[in-house]
Amino acid sequence: MAILVTGVAGFIGASLSHVLLDQGREVVGIDNVNDYYDPILKETRLDRLRLRDGFTFHKMDIADRTPVEEVFTHRTDISGIVHLAGQAGVRYSLVNPYAYTHSNIEGHLVLMEAARRLRDLKHFVYASSSSVYGANTDFPFSVGDRTDCPVSLYAATKKSMELMSEAYARMWMLPMTGLRFFTVYGPWGRPDMAAFIFIQKMLAGQAIPVFNNGDMKRDFTYIDDIVSGVVGCLDRPPITIDGGNEVPHAVYNIGNNKSENLMDFIAILERELGIKADIDFKPMQPGDVRETFADIESTRRDFGFEPTVTIAEGLPKVVSWYRDYYG
Repeated sequence: MAILVTGVAGFIGASLSHVLLDQGREVVGIDNVNDYYDPILKETRLDRLRLRDGFTFHKMDIADRTPVEEVFTHRTDISGIVHLAGQAGVRYSLVNPYAYTHSNIEGHLVLMEAARRLRDLKHFVYASSSSVYGANTDFPFSVGDRTDCPVSLYAATKKSMELMSEAYARMWMLPMTGLRFFTVYGPWGRPDMAAFIFIQKMLAGQAIPVFNNGDMKRDFTYIDDIVSGVVGCLDRPPITIDGGNEVPHAVYNIGNNKSENLMDFIAILERELGIKADIDFKPMQPGDVRETFADIESTRRDFGFEPTVTIAEGLPKVVSWYRDYYG
């Protein structure tokens, strides 16, 4: 039986696929390899996966119904789906909002429609985001908190995905789980994320942009911990009780359970790079939030999720990878 991974050329998708292949599972990957950020980095991730036995790749847009349906028609052996494809980034939603409804809403719908016809599908896991908590000021963020006050279109589309999944789980008894990821970082990471931007600019002798005048806190979560959480979730689908009416849909936080000061994050990079950062303090950006902090009690309880990597341990690995990759 195979696992379908969308967004397989992405940061989390590629990292997850290597772990699934290490476990002896077959991975069917989908990605459109768009230019939201450097396609060469995405292609390099794909090249590493193409060297692995058990990996097949289909280049396509998840919102394009015909090719997606063809994959599902020919791969009836798919037993699990990890849907990570979608338009990421809060700030880009201010510039190109239509990319978010296209990928995050229409793309999610196309996949659910195709998935509900798979006879052997056991679990459909999809990427949500900590951004759904929006203007919430109760910390840490719990999955039971209100999520009806989004502060960005990106957040609104991720909440929409959760609502759509609830509906499909009810209508078709499709086992689905949404994972609210908290600020993922690590080797092979995204160039639009803080760790990558800061390292790149500091090595180039450029000022780094720091918003809200540095008064920012994030639940930074290392990629290996994220992947561990996804795999643990994939193997434990929501179940109905005695064939009753309980909906097979659940939502969990996948975070480090620590809210770190952004200035401490920068200080670790300064130490690892041996460079004092030139900081360009800026006001808060539209759509941004001051703090994120994940409550992971239900994630621990239901599939044994336990993050282990601190930023003091994880950031040096990012610096080392960056130097190796970019020379």
